[in-house]
Amino acid sequence: MGILSRFKMIMSSNVNASLKRSDDPVKALNEYMRSLNSDLGQVKAEMSAMAADESRARRELDECRAEIRKLQRYAEKMVQDGRDDEARRFLEMKAAEATKEISLQSAYDQIAANAQRMRQLRDKLSSDIGTLEARVLEAKGRLASVQSEKKMGGAGISALEEKAEQAYYEALAMAELQKDESSDLDERFAELERGKADSPADELAELKKKLNNQD
Repeated sequence: MGILSRFKMIMSSNVNASLKRSDDPVKALNEYMRSLNSDLGQVKAEMSAMAADESRARRELDECRAEIRKLQRYAEKMVQDGRDDEARRFLEMKAAEATKEISLQSAYDQIAANAQRMRQLRDKLSSDIGTLEARVLEAKGRLASVQSEKKMGGAGISALEEKAEQAYYEALAMAELQKDESSDLDERFAELERGKADSPADELAELKKKLNNQD
């Protein structure tokens, strides 16, 4: 019976549950996707053959019914013409066709039911594939988002580090500048002090002032 032998198993399968039970969801997803596509391909192939069988069975059933109607008309015409023996013969032929109709109806119903189940399998497999494809796109979207955040975060950290480093070097430069300015002032003051001590005129004036105070 082909893939219809797995009808119940396929129809009761659950994509999300199967992935959750796996220790390696990525591997399970890929294997599940291949399996679903393989099953869907088989379903489509069998549906094509089954559609031809369904069409043939329907045609045979319709032809049988048309034959029954025709024989009924012939029998009625023979009765009207008073030809009962021929009417009886047409009715016997009609009875045989009626028996045949039952068999053809049963065969058509079975083929039609199988065709309907095939359509259900096709829809289920297509839905499961769509679910998996959506999961793949979702996973890719999350991965892209994470990578983007990492890049943005890395850029932000680099920018902060660069600003911190710049501030550090500016602080060093300011400290050096202040140190240089302080050193310059100290040196200038020392020079002035040395200039005062080395001046003879200043020393003479200071000596006279000191002697006068003693007097």
